[in-house]
Amino acid sequence: MTSVLGTAVDIPTEDGTADAYLTRPADGEPRPAVLLYMDAFGLRPQLRAMADRLAEAGYTVLVPNVFYRHGRAPVFELPEFIDPGARPEIFQSIMPVMQALTPEAAMRDADAYLRRLADCPVAADGPVALTGYCMGARLSLLTAGTFPDRVAAAAGFHGGRLATEEPDSPHLVAEHITAELYFGHADQDPSLPVEQIERLEAALTGAGVRHRCEVYPGAGHGFTQADTASYHREGDERHWAALLDLLKRTF
Repeated sequence: MTSVLGTAVDIPTEDGTADAYLTRPADGEPRPAVLLYMDAFGLRPQLRAMADRLAEAGYTVLVPNVFYRHGRAPVFELPEFIDPGARPEIFQSIMPVMQALTPEAAMRDADAYLRRLADCPVAADGPVALTGYCMGARLSLLTAGTFPDRVAAAAGFHGGRLATEEPDSPHLVAEHITAELYFGHADQDPSLPVEQIERLEAALTGAGVRHRCEVYPGAGHGFTQADTASYHREGDERHWAALLDLLKRTF
């Protein structure tokens, strides 16, 4: 197993400074870069552990706090084990912050994150890969379509609202995407009903995007997050296999 070195970093953006976690193999050699977009619970030990696992596989990984406008991570006071069913006030705090992050603001930030990786001495030259979870899957899709020349691959897991009927729905960027995509959808996820899954598939197919979209049976929204009540071990293991396979094919 490759030893890794992780550190806190600050990223200047047009709207302030985003705190982030940067991790990479400890040998200091430039490695292909991965931008990991957080779920709604934010930058915390679980996401740092996921980033470290990618670093162990040979990648330089950046995990920004996309809610930085509301404070440095942790933005929310979270229990060690997150069960929104038992603590509904958690989502009452998170939802307004999620809604405040508009696609326009998120893509201004994405430009800063990508520039940080481009200037990073332990990140290899060339396009990066993206992976995102929950709301991060939406950001992954938007970033792939907004910066097609800077993204080689993009993945998203248990994403919500990926293909709505709104004018700023993420699936509408499909015509601009040049990266290869992979989406692992949660089974019976109210934030991504069947009609949205079908709409996303149609948009990607119609635009000629190389992609694979799969529904994980028995896996609920948030299935990759081991510090939550939504965790689904089988779905999480499948997610790691699919993500690492995508990275190996595109880097």
